[in-house]
Amino acid sequence: MFGLIPKDEKFFNMFKEMTSNIIEGAELLKDMLDNFNDPATSQRRIKDVEHKGDSLTHDIIKKLNKSFVTPFDREDIYALSAALDDILDLIDASAQRVVMYNVEKPTPEAKELAFLILKSCQTIDKTVALLGGKLEPISEYCVEVNALENEADRVCREAISRLFDEEKDPIQLIKWKEIYETLERATDKCEDAANILESVVVKNA
Repeated sequence: MFGLIPKDEKFFNMFKEMTSNIIEGAELLKDMLDNFNDPATSQRRIKDVEHKGDSLTHDIIKKLNKSFVTPFDREDIYALSAALDDILDLIDASAQRVVMYNVEKPTPEAKELAFLILKSCQTIDKTVALLGGKLEPISEYCVEVNALENEADRVCREAISRLFDEEKDPIQLIKWKEIYETLERATDKCEDAANILESVVVKNA
């Protein structure tokens, strides 16, 4: 348990609301690439979720500025809210690029990266749910996020390597390279959030 948790534990609820919203965005991205029936509509729905994420981030910062006592270090609350916001920004950026570049058909690698993003977001959500309670399992979840990020890095590297081997159209190569890298950066941000959560565990052990 945290040594001095104030009666107001609203920060924990606010972070949980953020991660639930991020999962919704990740699910929409995965569905967009898996089905690809109407990518423009999918992207608009993801943008709506991203706007909600911005609002939730703003609420946390506003509460942070008004709170004299916080459940853990202020800089960690700020860093965690920023990292969570970045995850959703990159989910939105990935969807935007798919529509902007008029992608005709998603690749298996893009679908796999979207799956890994969703798994990472779900694991971050489980981690955040433990704040204010038993902290020990948080480290296990952080290791899982790290493993997912490593896998996404591998998929991205191999996808880009295959692009340079097989893609004859330089425009298509540039488009897909950017899409792959944007998708992979979303898992990087999940790892950033996990590292912040692990730091919270160490400080409050």
